[in-house]
Amino acid sequence: MLTKTLTVALVGNPNAGKSTLFNALSGLRQRVGNYPGVTVEMKKGQFTTGGVAVDLIDLPGTYSLAARSPDEMVAVDLLLGRRPEEPRPDVVLSIVDATNLDRHLYLTSQLLDLGEPVVVAVNMIDAAEAQGIKIDCTALSAKLGVAVVPIQANKGIGIDTLTRALLDAAEAAKSPVGPTFPEAFEKEAVALQAELGGEVPGFLTRRLLLDVGGYVEQWLVERHGHGLKQKITEGRQRLTEAGCSVPGVEARARFAWVRAAVAAAVTRPSDRPVTFTDKLDRVLTHRVWGTLIFLAVMFLMFQSIFLWAKPLMDGIDGVREAAAKGIESNMDSGPLRSLIVDGVVKGVGSVLIFLPQIMILFGFIAFLEDCGYMARAAFLMDRLMSRCGLSGKSFIPLLSSVACAVPGIMATRVIENRRDRLATIVVAPLMSCSARLPVYVLLIGAFIKEGYSTWVPGLVLFALYMIGFVVAPIVALLLKRTLLRGATPVFVMELPSYRRPKIRAVLRRMFDAGWAFTLRAGTIIFAAMILVWALLYFPHVDPNGNSYPARIEEAEKAAKDSEDKLKELKAKQDATDEEKAELEKLEEAAGEADRLNGQWKRASILGRAGLYMEPVFRPLGWDWKIGMAALASFPAREVIVGTLGLIYDIGDVDSGAIGDDEADDEAKEKAAGLAKAVKDDWAKDPIRGKYGVAVAMSVMVFFALCCQCASTLAVIRRETRSWAWPAFTFVYMTALAYAGAFLTFQVGSLIIDAVR
Repeated sequence: MLTKTLTVALVGNPNAGKSTLFNALSGLRQRVGNYPGVTVEMKKGQFTTGGVAVDLIDLPGTYSLAARSPDEMVAVDLLLGRRPEEPRPDVVLSIVDATNLDRHLYLTSQLLDLGEPVVVAVNMIDAAEAQGIKIDCTALSAKLGVAVVPIQANKGIGIDTLTRALLDAAEAAKSPVGPTFPEAFEKEAVALQAELGGEVPGFLTRRLLLDVGGYVEQWLVERHGHGLKQKITEGRQRLTEAGCSVPGVEARARFAWVRAAVAAAVTRPSDRPVTFTDKLDRVLTHRVWGTLIFLAVMFLMFQSIFLWAKPLMDGIDGVREAAAKGIESNMDSGPLRSLIVDGVVKGVGSVLIFLPQIMILFGFIAFLEDCGYMARAAFLMDRLMSRCGLSGKSFIPLLSSVACAVPGIMATRVIENRRDRLATIVVAPLMSCSARLPVYVLLIGAFIKEGYSTWVPGLVLFALYMIGFVVAPIVALLLKRTLLRGATPVFVMELPSYRRPKIRAVLRRMFDAGWAFTLRAGTIIFAAMILVWALLYFPHVDPNGNSYPARIEEAEKAAKDSEDKLKELKAKQDATDEEKAELEKLEEAAGEADRLNGQWKRASILGRAGLYMEPVFRPLGWDWKIGMAALASFPAREVIVGTLGLIYDIGDVDSGAIGDDEADDEAKEKAAGLAKAVKDDWAKDPIRGKYGVAVAMSVMVFFALCCQCASTLAVIRRETRSWAWPAFTFVYMTALAYAGAFLTFQVGSLIIDAVR
């Protein structure tokens, strides 16, 4: 009778139904485990069966245990009990697809070599029956030497039998026997084991011989020196001479073993029936029709991210504004109130406002994955993406980043290859997200709308979005040839049978994505917003020692007291000279708070930094005001609109009101006033007055290429488990943005001079 807590490792190919089985076994009792030094996340769950507690570890989907990176080695080390964070599994649960036993049992054969008890779960038995495939699990169990249980994970069929089999396997503790390799290979493996002094498990010694250039070889050669490398090379040479060349010897031995097992247990119809999946794939994987349907699906997904999320985002923003106003009305003016309102409430709100987009995107991805369409989408886009060193699986994360880079980067988890995943993460922020739109609309409206044909503003906006689509593949290709270079992985993508998605699983994915973003990314953006608040708040006294917040509050109170009189005078058609003079004074008083706020921010630490760094901005055609606004916008690029509003004495301008016909009149008036103020101010300057269009384009190109989003950098840190990649992303994108803005202004000014 077992009394201890069992540890079970769940292993299987992608699309074998591993996540569905994990959820069926563990239910809601699950968490995510992270491992130091690697980017791998493994889900952990718990369940109880027969009075015994079981810890279930869900390893990432894989086709083989031939590790080629530290990330892939984590799964092997865990299975061998070489990870200090986890005990060695008592049982390995191998899940295989009933319709693809010939291929899925290859991984099972490698698991048998580990020397641990193994239980095989044959999933999707309903799909196999639909294809006329009959599986004798008793016969298959006899051939494999381990328990084999037929299940249908999405409906919970066979789960009780499976859990009993896990208990029986753990109690018996029987080591299974895998495929037999040629005698010459076994001889070389024994010799190499003796050379290593027994410190390396036999499984890794065999992998050392089989995986040419693999991670085990790199790791052990680094530890034991090039003498070991020479012995491995000599051993492989002897195997070649004996007719057992690697790595081919493994494929021959394992597939021969798999074929024998399948032949004894599986009966297939003489004529394979045409299934519903086959009929759909004739359309969905067609080069023309499939591409059109894919574009329609992507259009629907983007419509959902942009339109469906808007009411929810507006609701979150409304709560944020209500909370800020509530605190302002119940606290005295001062640094603490400003910190809570501007730093904490607005900082947290700027994170939470992305939640609807993230959850809707992940809902779509989970739905498409569960129904089987995601594999078809990757298949269709692989030809295009492979030209820039990526795979078809990179397309949807990059496309998603047009809405917001945060969910796009989180969506890269569907990419198994580490190099492809990192390359996609690093270039995803180059896509022009929705936060850049207010900057584009503001400057296009101010400098390119008047005096140009009606189609020119739209063309400029299109070109700005295309910058990301052009530059991202180029950067990805450079990365794959330098920092992330390595053997290009073969694009292996199983096209699973179509099936009905489980709504519960989809909702679970949405919740997990939203919670992970809020909990982890939120802390960093929160800290960044507090830092920006401090840089804009201090010093908070004028040259005479008077408090700016107090003066602004007095000005706002005076403006509020005269608000009705101001409206009355504005509405008069036949005002007298005295009334006109009074109106002018009241309008000046109404704008006093905004003027004081602008004066305060110009005198702040950040404002002074803008003045100090003006020589750096000058080659871009910028003055200190643009530079200060750009500096303030690094935590979140939307901040530039509000910062410009303060600098140009317009007040706090809502970036969401720019280009939004549904915004209230006051917000639209302030947005229009900012565009006019920027244009009028630049007209007085000898550089910006002459080259205003070139300067505007320079600012927009900078924003198109720069990574000004603490949320994005925080998510890159979370997904890569390293500060090196967000730092690299920030540096290369800032340098790229500066170079792009420099070229834009310099070439643009030359063109303007030539035209004039």
